Amino acid sequence: MSATTPIHLERPDGKGLASGSLGLWGSTVIGLASTAPVYSLVATLGFVVLAVGAQAPIAFIIAFIPMLLIAFAYRELNNAVPDCGTTFTWGTKAFGPWVGWMGGWGVAVAGMVVLANLAQIASVYFWSLIGFDLENNDWRIILVAVFFIAAMTWVSWRGVEIGERIQNILLGIQYLALAIFVIAALWQFFGGTAPNATPFDIAWLNPFAFTDYSGFIEAILLALFIYWGWDTCLALNEETKDPKRIPGRAALLTTIILLFTYVAVTIAAMMYAGLGEDGTGLGNEANADDFFLAIKDGLLGPFGWVLVVSVIISAISSTQTTILPTARGTLAMGVYRALPAKFKDVHPTYKTPSFSTIVMGVVASAYYVGMTLISDNILQDSILSLGLAIAFYYAITGFACVWYFRKDITRSARDFFFKGLFPLLGGLMLTYAFVQSAIDMWDVDYGYTVLFGIGGTFVIGIGSLAFGLVLMFVWYLFPRSKRFFRGESLNRETEVMVPDEPATAIRSIDGGV
Repeated sequence: MSATTPIHLERPDGKGLASGSLGLWGSTVIGLASTAPVYSLVATLGFVVLAVGAQAPIAFIIAFIPMLLIAFAYRELNNAVPDCGTTFTWGTKAFGPWVGWMGGWGVAVAGMVVLANLAQIASVYFWSLIGFDLENNDWRIILVAVFFIAAMTWVSWRGVEIGERIQNILLGIQYLALAIFVIAALWQFFGGTAPNATPFDIAWLNPFAFTDYSGFIEAILLALFIYWGWDTCLALNEETKDPKRIPGRAALLTTIILLFTYVAVTIAAMMYAGLGEDGTGLGNEANADDFFLAIKDGLLGPFGWVLVVSVIISAISSTQTTILPTARGTLAMGVYRALPAKFKDVHPTYKTPSFSTIVMGVVASAYYVGMTLISDNILQDSILSLGLAIAFYYAITGFACVWYFRKDITRSARDFFFKGLFPLLGGLMLTYAFVQSAIDMWDVDYGYTVLFGIGGTFVIGIGSLAFGLVLMFVWYLFPRSKRFFRGESLNRETEVMVPDEPATAIRSIDGGV
């Protein structure tokens, strides 16, 4: 069998997932929940302000650009190949099995690391809410964090429909809390009771007002990755009512909603708290890692707990939605022989990637517990290195779009921009982000640890990707892998395993809206 001969994997129900379960609304909700908007702002805004001061709003806008460009790449690739393997499948079809496998590994690494972070944050805030200020490696923090991972793994295993219903509620609470924050901040600003009222200045939105290039780059890199997570919409493509169109639209809609959310909250926070370096000022380094805790009592008084609860809900919500794309990515890898056959198991009743979902929950829990017991500093450095894995697989997706459609980009202006130029620019921007991040992480002062005489964040970030190379070569030695690595089970001509007629599905719980 030649390397270009397709293997016939298709069947009427595709990979066995619950086709037609989600419409545009459901897909968008899950995409938004995956980004954990409340927690992302809490963890990032202070550091962005420290880096660029009043230019924080425009930093979020500029960081949105590569995300939008890559979202176009996802949309175009999904229109042609609506496969839940996303980057793995598209990278393999464009560049061959080796690049595709590493793209899939990038998705898995990012998911595993962020799950540990989200579960820990949810646990820390949970105990804080009931009056306990515990260290990150306290056994009570670890126990509740593992419980959260287990619970959200069960929800993901139980079915995408129940997960979507839960996410509707959790996301609604998050956006209600953000709306309360913005309204309360502006109310106090205009009422003259804000602690450091700062009138809005159009210069906050001036892209040419940056005075420090290194600070500008740092802020963009920080802001860039709080958009991460919208691609979950695409990983659920085989479970939507219209796999070729709805996921791409949901991804674009998600990124645009996030843009307005982040910019609005940032401006309101700046008008309320100002940029001062003491007290509740956003320039106060002591508040950088959690500005909600610093201002919640002054902003909402006895109702300050609302903001704490919203962070807990944001982290728990994202824990569940982070499991979804990783489990479906490894499902696709199992189907196309890039992983052991067990990974392609789908639950006969719930129509979810049962084995892949459970493995994701177990591995994430083991990773979190292991890293925490060894050193919480190493765990924190692994979280700081997350941007490398994200930029890695997003860039692969952008370049895969250009190469996969290389014969189409001269056919029309639309194809040139959406299949060629935009994905290429997005891929180049993210490649730059990857390289610049790696250079910054090399510095011993970047994170919390020093390993082998260089920054521990660099060692962990690059090392986790390099570990994927080791696993790939180990899998290459197994007989079942040969058809994948010879380009037989998945290549450009392979008819991917997706439902035959998704438009006829009637399972959508939101009517396909």
